[in-house]
Amino acid sequence: MKTLLIDPRVGGIAGDMLVAALVDLTGSTQPLFTLAEAIVTLRGCSTFDVGITETENGIRAKKLSIEIAEKRSGSDGNLATAMEEVIEMVGLSNGAAAKARAVLRDLIEAEKRLHPAGFSRHTVASADTIFDILGPLLIMEEAGLLGCPVYATPPALGGGTVPTGRGEVGGPAPAALEICARHRIPVSESSLAMELTTPTGAALLANLATVVDRFPAMVPTRIGYGAGTRENNGRPNLLRVVEGEIGDLVEERIVILETNLDDITGETVGYTFERLFAAGAVDVFVTPAIGKKHRPVQVLSVITDHARYLDLISIMMDETGTLGVRVREEPRLVADRSREAVEVAVAGQIFQVRVKTSHVGERVVAVKPEYEDMKEIALALGMPFRAVADEVHRQIPGICRD
Repeated sequence: MKTLLIDPRVGGIAGDMLVAALVDLTGSTQPLFTLAEAIVTLRGCSTFDVGITETENGIRAKKLSIEIAEKRSGSDGNLATAMEEVIEMVGLSNGAAAKARAVLRDLIEAEKRLHPAGFSRHTVASADTIFDILGPLLIMEEAGLLGCPVYATPPALGGGTVPTGRGEVGGPAPAALEICARHRIPVSESSLAMELTTPTGAALLANLATVVDRFPAMVPTRIGYGAGTRENNGRPNLLRVVEGEIGDLVEERIVILETNLDDITGETVGYTFERLFAAGAVDVFVTPAIGKKHRPVQVLSVITDHARYLDLISIMMDETGTLGVRVREEPRLVADRSREAVEVAVAGQIFQVRVKTSHVGERVVAVKPEYEDMKEIALALGMPFRAVADEVHRQIPGICRD
């Protein structure tokens, strides 16, 4: 299975850097010229020319240059409308278009939080933003990389000072940091006194990739480098992208929380289960064991991710009274999973049921309807849950496993 790794842990990431790195990786440039031709037709944009050059300053890399003459968008709505027009003209797929809208939404929300008034004064309100969002998606879609697992290392945000509409502020760029905080993206340290990750770069990373703390196990097949416009001691900041092959199982990182409970009621444990699941735990379970002084204990274990583990630790300590929680991060290999809502007919009525399908390569290994949806149907119709589950399984194609 193909995979793509975006590696901004040293040089950071910007929209033009990702475009340039993908061009270097794939050799594909035509989607960018098609995109530029569509953008120049937008109202208020009189010139939009794209140039791709090669630079060698330590490492050979592609570099993007754009010549643009425009009257910037007066509102976020105008910018979103303009991007929709371009999406239609270039024929971006529905999946890629959804990612593009998510990127733009993150940018707009970050800018609104930081600049409640005066949207048009800021750099996001530009046709260049549309290019930086759609360019990577077009190249990835053409290269067959959009549907594969995409990973990223923690981005270097940079330091120094960053210019804003009302003067300079200390780095990192406030909007980039806002987006990383919104998506709980871990970042890497950098001593460079310059902006390395732009808001657009952060939004692309948040919506295209899963951020991991190390390279995933893969066989590298080709590598691309994209140079940024900012230089450090004469050298441009570089973004590396790596295409590789991974096994049919998908590697992901999980956080496991554990604590020993030796003086607690079953009702308290059950209530803690409910709170942990409601707060986003992937799984919660109890293992009986023997503790100190030969007392029977229960080991409460929680599986979660980086974004939620601190909140879940607070719940564990508040509800159980435990004085400490063990935390460890582990890799795991899982089947590739997809979810979709399907319509089923039960007792003459139509209901929506979410279905999770698990794949290993091209093989479907499990198709499982969501328990909560079937429970709601059973309660609404006054039917036994087992009868509802049997009927839902019968109507869903594929392999159904309870």
